[in-house]
Amino acid sequence: MAKIINFKGFDTLEKEAGEQEILDRSKRIDSYLSEYTIEYLADKMKDEHFVVPNYQREFTWEPHRKSRFIESLLMGLPIPYLFFWEMPDGKLEVVDGSQRLRTIHEWIHGGLQLDELEELPALSNSRFSDLLESRQRKVKNRSIRGIVLNENADDQARFDMFERINTGSKAANKAEVRRGALGGPFINLVIELSKNARFAKLAPVPKKALDERVREELVTRFFAYGDGLAGYKDKPAVFLFAYTREANERFEKDPNLIQEYRKRFDDMVNFVDKNSPNGFRKSKTSNTTPRVRFEALAIGSYLAFKENPALLVRGPAIPMSEWLDSDEFSNVTTSDGANVVSKLRGRINFVRERLVA
Repeated sequence: MAKIINFKGFDTLEKEAGEQEILDRSKRIDSYLSEYTIEYLADKMKDEHFVVPNYQREFTWEPHRKSRFIESLLMGLPIPYLFFWEMPDGKLEVVDGSQRLRTIHEWIHGGLQLDELEELPALSNSRFSDLLESRQRKVKNRSIRGIVLNENADDQARFDMFERINTGSKAANKAEVRRGALGGPFINLVIELSKNARFAKLAPVPKKALDERVREELVTRFFAYGDGLAGYKDKPAVFLFAYTREANERFEKDPNLIQEYRKRFDDMVNFVDKNSPNGFRKSKTSNTTPRVRFEALAIGSYLAFKENPALLVRGPAIPMSEWLDSDEFSNVTTSDGANVVSKLRGRINFVRERLVA
């Protein structure tokens, strides 16, 4: 039975504290609303006035989805807002809407041929140039609204914007968020290591997850959780963002850390490759890598050989295969409440304790 809390409301001091929080957070947000015609959007994409940075996903829309979007434009259906960040040079970095913008550009300027259309079947397999000239003009005159976060917004404000837009998305999108709001030597190392061939073999992911940068998320968690969970409040996105920002600063001050962290990652990957029969997977035939399993094995292994470096040479006294398939390990790597700090520590320490035994 749910616990009933007798809430008596806020007193004056609590209301004032809430008001101050609103004021403090609002100071970091400075944005404005603009309307852009389809013609303007297509031309600015063509002229590279809108910047689609490398943290954004690849152009992943399949032909049918592109066609469905264009069909919506033609029918006059409402189109979701575009979100931008105003760069210091005046160009607009696309925060959300890159798939729509690239589809518009491809349709207007790139000769995109539509698939079969459900609502406008007469225009199936057509191109923009196949429309009546009067319709072409009407389409170009249509507008889509955009919200622009100006250049004075700090990186936390940009992160808040990215994260709110991506509410409901999979955790992998947080890697894109960090790429967008932050940049620097640590992020560059994460990207590099996410493409490590042996790591890719041990931590397979489907193509869609790969495009969504799942492996970058895993690498970031490996370093962040491995360096300690002080300040972790059961919210990985906030913790990892703060860690990444701080790591960028440390790496800029001491470039030698790049090689140190690269070696840490390589040692972990080599250790898991030698001692875990299925890598980070549950079985040899699986093409997915459960995040909770990765965290347990990767960080638990790192903490174990950090405590006892001899493990890197001789391996664990008790083979990992003896407990990897156990009910106990399965229980600590369940996805239920996975981000609660006690469960995070529990699965990491489960592996560490068995390796140093």
